[in-house]
Amino acid sequence: MTPDKRKGDFFLISVDLDDTTAFQRSETVEHECKVAIYDLLERNYFAPVQSDGGPYRLRLGVEDNRLLFDIATKDNNPHGRLLLSLSPFQKLLKDYFLICQSYWKAMQAGSSAHIEAIDMGRRGLHDDGSRLLQERLEGKIDVDWETSRRLFTLICVLHINE
Repeated sequence: MTPDKRKGDFFLISVDLDDTTAFQRSETVEHECKVAIYDLLERNYFAPVQSDGGPYRLRLGVEDNRLLFDIATKDNNPHGRLLLSLSPFQKLLKDYFLICQSYWKAMQAGSSAHIEAIDMGRRGLHDDGSRLLQERLEGKIDVDWETSRRLFTLICVLHINE
């Protein structure tokens, strides 16, 4: 990865999901997770407030119904932990999963117009989740739009089958 020089060392070099409580996910979901992590590591901006810089390693998980951001330096030295309430995300995640189910069913049926309409709704909900994540991280961790989108995808993966 070649980080944007204006952003210095404020970027992620690894992302792991702490999904020890997760159910086995489908191949499609595993693929989406791998793509999101790959894209995230290719280009991201991740700046914990009052940090001198990274690069960082991130472990995302769920702990006591809260979203866990466990941050370490590139040498695996602990850098900090952030726990965010999942309550503000609950309805959005439920709606997102429902529309994703409709999308996958429409894909099997093959109706192009129907697929496109559902996909627009799915992307809209994903954008809403990304904005909510940026709001919840405000004053704690600064992330750009694309980083927020990819992180929201991973939050969704953590909640599959719950």
